[in-house]
Amino acid sequence: MAFSHISFKKMNGLGNDFAVLDARANDFQLTADEASAIANRETGVGCDQVIVLEPSSRADVFMRILNADGSEVGACGNASRCVGALVAAELGRERVTIETAAGVLDARISGDGLVTVDMGVPRFGWRDIPLAKEEPDTRAISLAITLPDGRVLEGPSVANVGNPHAIFWVADVDAYDLATFGGALEYDPIFPERANISLAEVIDDQTVKLRVWERGAGITQACGTAACATAVSAARTGRTGRSVEIRLPGGVIGIEWRADDDHILMTGPVAHEFEGTLTLSGGSLTVARES
Repeated sequence: MAFSHISFKKMNGLGNDFAVLDARANDFQLTADEASAIANRETGVGCDQVIVLEPSSRADVFMRILNADGSEVGACGNASRCVGALVAAELGRERVTIETAAGVLDARISGDGLVTVDMGVPRFGWRDIPLAKEEPDTRAISLAITLPDGRVLEGPSVANVGNPHAIFWVADVDAYDLATFGGALEYDPIFPERANISLAEVIDDQTVKLRVWERGAGITQACGTAACATAVSAARTGRTGRSVEIRLPGGVIGIEWRADDDHILMTGPVAHEFEGTLTLSGGSLTVARES
């Protein structure tokens, strides 16, 4: 496909960054290769995910999420906050709804610039993750990996918060080079749809330190759905209460897993970086940065 002068906004949530394209008035669809070209940090806009805004009959906007490798996913917590802030500013409202492939999310913008998104109800059944085989207890599944230095990671908690997540509980997240084995774990046969891989260190019953390898994107500064999956898994396993602070390399996300309806509320900041236009012609992508 060839296109010219497609506007984009570069945004991030705690360093997890996005190129946000608006297809609501001028309909277009990106191929996986085109999304990957836009995400390329050398020759494109440079981002973890490409977000395409589309019309929705169920919400204020539909958010399509394409990873840096061009694959499409159902949810992205940090992008949901960014899109929520963007659409709320357009509509002059403090509350908006965002449709995703994983469902409709409610986003609320507070006076301090933070955005809270209701990420819905987590799923824990082995078919819902999904896993390739039945596991009797998804609080700790029978998966183990031996690292090159001989250490063993085993018994991760798994959950689906719009995407599949596996969380390995460790004493020190900084003692592991997740980049060297995250990709292999993402593609482990037990995860038929691949998985986001996290290392989680419980600081106390209200604080967890987290490092994340995102499916299709690699190491990221922050991952909202991983923060949600980690928080609910920490509560399920008795490691924390239902309200926790998740500390990521890019900053802090607050997670509350409500007891009355099991909905996850995720709260964190958003940032606007710059705007510009994209032109794709003859297989060549040109990025014009405007501000």
